[in-house]
Amino acid sequence: MNRIFGRGKPKAPPPNLSDCIGNVDARAESMDQKISRLDSELIKYKDQMKKMREGPSKNMVKQKAMRVLKQKRQYEGQRDQLAQQSFNMEQANYTIQSLKDTKTTVEAMKIGAKEMKRAYKDVKTDQIEDLQDQLESFDKGCGGYGTPDIDEDDLEAELDALGDELLLDDDSSYLDEASSAPSIPEGIPNDSKTNKDGVLVDEFGLPQIPAT
Repeated sequence: MNRIFGRGKPKAPPPNLSDCIGNVDARAESMDQKISRLDSELIKYKDQMKKMREGPSKNMVKQKAMRVLKQKRQYEGQRDQLAQQSFNMEQANYTIQSLKDTKTTVEAMKIGAKEMKRAYKDVKTDQIEDLQDQLESFDKGCGGYGTPDIDEDDLEAELDALGDELLLDDDSSYLDEASSAPSIPEGIPNDSKTNKDGVLVDEFGLPQIPAT
């Protein structure tokens, strides 16, 4: 049957967006090269026109320049269209890739959730409690992970000694010494010349210093 009707042509693979972007970019670069050649041709015609007088010859050169300029404008329009197509395909390609990454992330999270549930089922509550009891027993056997036991009597003795030190810091005996200092004379100045002992005093009642 294949010899009679022949084999069907194999289907071409679906277009790849990245390949399409590459082809469009290559066409845009080709347009740029054509525009560059037309620019060089326009410069040549412009220089010729500067050196020519007004007349039929100059008008002929001008018409050639006008045709070249028109071609340049057409190529520029086509190049801009290709650039826009390339941009749109790049944006679409970016969106597609982002969606694929999101799908992969969601699938990975689903797999992780299933594995967590499976692992949780494998762990039994009574086994956890037994493990905790074993750890507590090990802790007691090791003396609280190396923490030394503290005697309460030693603590009380240290506390009593600490109280004595605080009392020494609060000693106020210096206040008693200050209270025994001579008092400042009070009252108005004394107008008498001598005190009760017959000693000459000044107007404040203090002994006078003999004049030399």
